[in-house]
Amino acid sequence: MYQNRNNIGKFWPIPRKGTKYLAVSSHNKRESIPLIVVLRDVLKTVRTKKELRKALNEKQILINGKEIRETNYPVSLFDVLSVGNKNYRATLSKHKKTMFEEISDKESSAKTIKVIGKKLIKGNNVQVNLLYGGNVIIKDEVNVDDSIVLNFKNNKVERIIKMEKGKTAYVIKGRHTGEKGKIESIEEIGGRKIAKIDSDKKVNVWIKNIIVME
Repeated sequence: MYQNRNNIGKFWPIPRKGTKYLAVSSHNKRESIPLIVVLRDVLKTVRTKKELRKALNEKQILINGKEIRETNYPVSLFDVLSVGNKNYRATLSKHKKTMFEEISDKESSAKTIKVIGKKLIKGNNVQVNLLYGGNVIIKDEVNVDDSIVLNFKNNKVERIIKMEKGKTAYVIKGRHTGEKGKIESIEEIGGRKIAKIDSDKKVNVWIKNIIVME
């Protein structure tokens, strides 16, 4: 499936001018970039879809520790992309564009993910729903808007990062997208919890639009 280049997300780090049509992610279409676009047009690891298919068949491409088979598989914010012996984490620049930061093998084994929902299930365990899809069972106390650090190798939660004063926050939506800094305070204003973040400048952001990091 393809889309007109003029309709791509503003967070795609590619020029607006170029080939008329570009690939669409196989799912999570609104908040991701297709693998073929990331590897061909951003990282320039492959030149063609044929080269990408060859790399996929040789099991050279992993996303969050999982072998990928689809050329249009979605790459979302904070995903870990492994290409051969190199690893990258998808982050956001202050210009609200996705960028791929090279990371070590050790860093590539886990991902920080925002908790967007939770429910009590059998065995008095808690199932938490995660940003960009997926869920995990957890026994420790966790709240919506906290983050978890999930290890891909054993699918275990390494730790929980609370949404609270003193933690580092990364703005992922809204006018301040790409800003990063310490949370100075969290206050309820007009029925919404607003975090004051000390970035290059102090900004007030709805906590639904941030992910808390370590």
